[in-house]
Amino acid sequence: MAKHVYCRHRTEIEVPFFDVDAMHIVWHGHYVKYLEIARCAFLAEIGYDYNEMGRQGYSWPVVQLNLKYVKPARFGQKIYVDLAVVEIDSCLRIDYTISDAVSGQKLTKASTTQVAVALENGEMQFQTPASWLAAVKHYTGFQALDAALSPF
Repeated sequence: MAKHVYCRHRTEIEVPFFDVDAMHIVWHGHYVKYLEIARCAFLAEIGYDYNEMGRQGYSWPVVQLNLKYVKPARFGQKIYVDLAVVEIDSCLRIDYTISDAVSGQKLTKASTTQVAVALENGEMQFQTPASWLAAVKHYTGFQALDAALSPF
């Protein structure tokens, strides 16, 4: 069964010189930064960036990160970081594909999981806050889960 995608977002990045090694390929650790850049662009677009999360009383630490490197990105290459939000109720789970902006060739696949943690007491929330759900559901590209397709 395919994952439901609630919404998608695309960010374009040009690989800077300071992200590459002596072979002019991106050092593996910088891919995490590219995911964060894309995630921050998406969150800013829906009006629920990290500052707003804090104002709402929550931090959202990454609790899981997965990366699969397919082909290296190189200095000066324009890449797309496409994200797909695949879970919104119990956590924020995003799947990513990093690809060459010209050819469309896939370079990296990744996913992150973040959970809401109440700032007042440090407790992890087992459901995402209503403020987050409201923000993501008002995003232009939001696609609600069809109740008839839900496995529950």
